[in-house]
Amino acid sequence: MSGAGKDKRTPSRDERRLWRAAMRDATPIGGPQAGGPAPDAPGEDAAPVAPAAVSPPPPSRPAPDLPELSLGQARGLDKRTALRLKRGQIKLEGRIDLHGHRRAEAHAMLSAFIEGSYGAGKRCVLVITGKGWGSGLARHGREGILRQAVPRWLNSSPLRARVLAIATAQPKDGGTGALYVLLRRRR
Repeated sequence: MSGAGKDKRTPSRDERRLWRAAMRDATPIGGPQAGGPAPDAPGEDAAPVAPAAVSPPPPSRPAPDLPELSLGQARGLDKRTALRLKRGQIKLEGRIDLHGHRRAEAHAMLSAFIEGSYGAGKRCVLVITGKGWGSGLARHGREGILRQAVPRWLNSSPLRARVLAIATAQPKDGGTGALYVLLRRRR
């Protein structure tokens, strides 16, 4: 689907807040004066730029000094919490649906979502990747692109510092086409 024929909608207050949280460390090209008012300017409530207009995030870098996150293993998490995460018994405080998006757009959306969720003090969120059926990959024993990429992105800087554990979602929440992401507590 192309965005050419779509009606433009006004982003909600939560979407604007999430965008500002994700972009708080961004500096316009050419320095702070090049992009107009600073993002924290009083009364600044302008609609955010659509994710497709955002440059793709830099290539993922492994997170230093943190163990790799893997599905089904929750290092540094007590057994009870790990089991509750795996069973989908931790209250979901947010969700993002990435399937149907291109890789660069999905990466930018995931980064903004995780940063915003962490900034808002959320603990457990659902990331929907899809299973890759549309591309025919799953029928041939291969995973979809986002299904493979999202765990890598969550293991890379800067997201890894925000994420405590990941687990495959229960069928009621999307099964193998979704992940539970347990975020660290803000300090």
